[in-house]
Amino acid sequence: MVPTVYGRKLNKVPYVELADGRVQGVVSSGSAGERVYVSSVSAAPHTLSCATNNNRPCGGLGGRACKHIGSLIAEASRHYGAERVAAYLRVDGGKSTEDALADLQGPVSRESTGVVFTRFLRYLSYLEYPGATAPVPELHWFPAGRFN
Repeated sequence: MVPTVYGRKLNKVPYVELADGRVQGVVSSGSAGERVYVSSVSAAPHTLSCATNNNRPCGGLGGRACKHIGSLIAEASRHYGAERVAAYLRVDGGKSTEDALADLQGPVSRESTGVVFTRFLRYLSYLEYPGATAPVPELHWFPAGRFN
């Protein structure tokens, strides 16, 4: 388990992970409280994917990252550190790490959202269990301490 860099804002991006060669996670909709988006960016060639949890495509996704992917990358950078996220995605360039991550662009792929969303829901089910002092390795993405 890797310690978090900073606490995260769970109301906007409740789930983010570096897995399967992608930065992927769940992002809350800015316009509808009951809607969430499952977004991901793969390592080079930086394939972008964003759709609702029931596989409706994001209207803002083009050859550049939509606002959901931007939020996902920002929270991943906040949680894991921008340098680690950039290395994982194989982002390279002459600009700063933060600028390179903010300017991600690549082909659009319609990934299935089911795997990431199901994993998120499974992890949420752990909140229904009584508290324990032993660490749960599967929950390393969930920040300890205060919720923002």
